[in-house]
Amino acid sequence: MTTSSFPIISKPAIEDMETKPNLDYDKVRGNFDWQQMYDELDWLPGGGLNKAHEAIDRHANGRNRDKIAMIWEGKNGEKETYTLRQMKEQSNKFANVLTSLGIEKGDRVFIYMERLPELYFAFFGILKVGAVAGPLFSAFGPDPVKDRMLDSEAKVLVTQPDLRRKITPIIPVLFELQHMVIVNKNNRDPQPLMSGDLSYEEEMSKATANFDTVITSQYDYSIMHYTSGTTGKPKGAVHRHQAVVQQYATGKWALDLQEDDIYFCTADPGWVTGTSYGMIAPWTNGVTQLIYEGGFRASKWYQLIQDYNVTVFYTAPTAIRMLMKAGDDIPGRYDMSSLRFMASVGEPLNPEAVVWGNDVFGMPFHDNWWQTETGAIMCANYACQDVNPGSMGRPIPGVELGIVDDEYNEVPVGEDGNLVVRPTWPSMFHTYWNNTEMYNSRFRKGWYITGDTARVDENGYYWFVGRADDVINTAGHLVGPFEVESALIEHPAVAEAGVIGKPDPIAMEIVKAFVSLKDGYEESTELRRDIMRFSRQKLAAAVAPRELDFVPTLPKTRSGKIMRRLLKARELGLPEGDTSTLEDD
Repeated sequence: MTTSSFPIISKPAIEDMETKPNLDYDKVRGNFDWQQMYDELDWLPGGGLNKAHEAIDRHANGRNRDKIAMIWEGKNGEKETYTLRQMKEQSNKFANVLTSLGIEKGDRVFIYMERLPELYFAFFGILKVGAVAGPLFSAFGPDPVKDRMLDSEAKVLVTQPDLRRKITPIIPVLFELQHMVIVNKNNRDPQPLMSGDLSYEEEMSKATANFDTVITSQYDYSIMHYTSGTTGKPKGAVHRHQAVVQQYATGKWALDLQEDDIYFCTADPGWVTGTSYGMIAPWTNGVTQLIYEGGFRASKWYQLIQDYNVTVFYTAPTAIRMLMKAGDDIPGRYDMSSLRFMASVGEPLNPEAVVWGNDVFGMPFHDNWWQTETGAIMCANYACQDVNPGSMGRPIPGVELGIVDDEYNEVPVGEDGNLVVRPTWPSMFHTYWNNTEMYNSRFRKGWYITGDTARVDENGYYWFVGRADDVINTAGHLVGPFEVESALIEHPAVAEAGVIGKPDPIAMEIVKAFVSLKDGYEESTELRRDIMRFSRQKLAAAVAPRELDFVPTLPKTRSGKIMRRLLKARELGLPEGDTSTLEDD
């Protein structure tokens, strides 16, 4: 039994493949022990483990020190390359900058930048001093930055002039913030620094390139990513240096990264994919990575693949659907022959997109599944195996997935249920920052509760069904409705707001808002536009509502909780289900 009407895309036997995959799944999974992956890492003196050392320094200290690690192309056409040795030197210098600013092991240092080389130098420098790196999405508005900076009590923010100006109003309330380090790439921005800010370029010019990485254990905190929920502010999922073990392993297995690859990951570093698979996985595997500062444009992406002979391409379903929309003829204008493996992440990949990749590029997109909390890929379609279009694939070696009912009993093969994972895998998050209660709620009866629903077939392939909560997946960004609702009700005209995810053929879901107005305000097209503009300024265009309807009142339970389920059912014309808790009109 499969759950797709599309035929399986068959692969040749491993011995017949032109490029031999890193993983022979059936051979490895049966008797796998994580110690095998631990033994492939370098480690620090005394048994320490540090992601920066494993990704950069261990290669820079060896025969590959002069290998190109980063090929960077800027949005204005600038081109730069950096060897592993240069990556080590630059990250060492930034580690010295942080030390001079008094940053110590365990302090939080956040990055709010576009994809500039300096972002990557700063990121690894943060890890080298033993601090905790907090990457922020560069398209965020002031409110998401404020919430995350306040919660984490970050002491340093690394940003760039235009983004610094965008968040100027929130700086006075960031009471723990001690320093703002401003990266003015190639002197793009002629305006002087704001009072008290530090110039990245000046600070780096004073720093030496020698630095001994602080000895961190595998259990020390390394990175925190904020993830949205249905209630409350976003929660900081904190990962340990131990996560590098699984990030390294899945770079080998799920992305099939090999030493001579040119790898292109389109994920923004502000999201977990951009760190786990835009930094840690590729460089721990010693590959050359292409980083493009600009945004999506089908012809540009194809040109980049052609010009830099990209071999492994990792992107998101929304981007793939946009490539499809751009037309099948465009790839034919470029030489795509260097590509040997393509993968997808961030949201379920529809089977049509998998088949489209096979038809147009001669290979399918290999979908995989994981979360911010898991830290690394947990389930994947592999280079060594046939692909079931629409499936998440099979669990990686060393990870046990399950499908359970609401009482945590495993359900029969083929039935829908809650997707769960047996703790502990190496990249498992260790806590939600300052929210132990929420963290503990994610574990029940020996399982980690993912919040997703799925099914498994008789061949061990997993199939995503949906979210078990109200979190909205828009273009791969998980958006908590509470955060959007909170921004909307700050508008002077809005009394109440409810937010849902509305299905969309490209972005999977878009954010749709329903608002009731305060007395004295009347519905109008102009007011609708003003509220939506207000929300974009506070949040970001990527997470703000794309649609907004006015309603007299919002459906609520007798305890006053907005029933998003009812809003969604009414919007989509679906059955409303149990309304016994609905407050009386």
